[in-house]
Amino acid sequence: MELDPVAVGLKFGFLAVLYLFLVWVARSALKDLRRGAEQAYAGPSADYEDATGLHSASGALGADGGMPKLRVETAPGLQAGSAYDLSDGALLGRGEQADIQLEDGFASSRHARLVPQGDVMVLEDLGSTNGTYLNGEPLRGPQPLHAGDRIRIGDSEFSFER
Repeated sequence: MELDPVAVGLKFGFLAVLYLFLVWVARSALKDLRRGAEQAYAGPSADYEDATGLHSASGALGADGGMPKLRVETAPGLQAGSAYDLSDGALLGRGEQADIQLEDGFASSRHARLVPQGDVMVLEDLGSTNGTYLNGEPLRGPQPLHAGDRIRIGDSEFSFER
C-alpha cells in the first residue's frame, strides 16, 4: 500500500491550520480576560490629553445644546429608547465594571469607552476582539462624536445625542 504524498501533505496542512486557529482563539480569550482583570475603569487618563486634536471654543461640556447622552437603538438586555448620561464618560462592555453592561456575545468585557474632553465626547475602542463601529466604519483610534453619530458593538447599536 502506497501513501499519496499530496494527501498526506493536505492532512498535515489542515492540522496545522486547525492548530493555529485554536491557538488564536485561546490567545484572544486570554488577552480579553487579562485586560478585564488587570484594568479597572479609572476614568479619563493622561493619554486622552489631546486625543482629538480639537480645542474647546465654548468651554463647558454640553454648551452646544445639552448634556451628552447615549440612546439605545437596539441592544440585547437593554430597553430600546432608554438613554444614558455621558457627562462623566462611560465604559461599555460585558464585564461587571462596565457602566453600560452589554448582554452581547460579540462585546468584550471592556469593549469601548466614552471620555469627555471639554465640550467634545471621544469614543475609543479598548482593543476589543470584534471592534467598535462609528457610523458603519470600523473605529481607528479615538474619535470625537457628533450629535446623531451611531455606535455599533456587535449586535448592539446606540446613537449619540446632545
